Amino acid sequence: MKQNNIPLIALLLAALMINIDAYASTLEQVKKHGAVRCGINENLPGFSVKDSTGQWSGLDVDICRAVAAAVFADASKVEYIPVSAADRFTSLSSGKFDILSRNTTWNMSRDTGKNITFVGVNYYDGQGFMVPKKLAIRSALELNGSTICAEKATTHIENLKDYFLLNRMKYQLKSFDTAQQALIAYEEGQCEVMTSDQSTLYSLRTQLKKPGQSKVLPEVISKEPLGPAVAVGNAGWSKIVRWSLFVMLDAEEAGISAGNVDQVRQVSRVPAIRRLLGLDKNTGASLGLQKDWAYNIIKQVGNYADSFDRNVGKHSDLKVKRGLNALWRDGGLHYAPPID
Repeated sequence: MKQNNIPLIALLLAALMINIDAYASTLEQVKKHGAVRCGINENLPGFSVKDSTGQWSGLDVDICRAVAAAVFADASKVEYIPVSAADRFTSLSSGKFDILSRNTTWNMSRDTGKNITFVGVNYYDGQGFMVPKKLAIRSALELNGSTICAEKATTHIENLKDYFLLNRMKYQLKSFDTAQQALIAYEEGQCEVMTSDQSTLYSLRTQLKKPGQSKVLPEVISKEPLGPAVAVGNAGWSKIVRWSLFVMLDAEEAGISAGNVDQVRQVSRVPAIRRLLGLDKNTGASLGLQKDWAYNIIKQVGNYADSFDRNVGKHSDLKVKRGLNALWRDGGLHYAPPID
């Protein structure tokens, strides 16, 4: 080996060690911090909202709680960091939080160009329109010439352009920094229509002074798979977040909920269930977690149906039907790989 190659090799080895360090660092940093830092929507009932006592709840919040249960055996060990749609990706990639769980659409441009990695889908959605009932509009195809309110830095702006161009209609756009600002403008009559993901529209409608005077039109004009994301460069952490979501889906499929998990844990002899609950195999070892990581998620957060029903479904104010968000066996799109 030539003498002058030694410094170059030393530099390459140092870079390799830095990369190895970065790969393994997030879980250790989270443990050292003592909580999972989670970027969320500041106020979107059903997905992330804070009550009068300062407690956060919602479908997106439950992703954060599930990861905390897996890592710390304590779902309460989450630090919630509200972030705007415009700032969410740079905040995640710069390390301001460990998980982005903020009703965020997984698409190619974000997956390949934002230095982030999507780890799954916790809600299948689509963009729609909300209008005042007094206008007697029955279809989005009747919106020609409308003024439409929308939130900046979202997929909604381009989807809107595509839909109206395809249907040879015209519109005037009023865009705002936040969905709350767009909602205020809609309620004040600055626009006849508000557009967003349908789940967001159902959520925002509950915040209107007279919710019953507005309706969400039936048309869905886009695919909006919403899910959590992490910063690139740490495959180990992305797997922890991904499999925390999968545990909730697999638990629902197995009929295991927060209410019966202890009983199932005591009596079940089904191998797949015993693996899921950490009875016969330490599935957490490959993730750097304890043997009962999945049990802690189910016990403290619940399965996917538990989370869906209390936050956006039949036990919530939104009363959203499962639809595409049902399990695959029930005609929906949710399908999680097995835990073995």
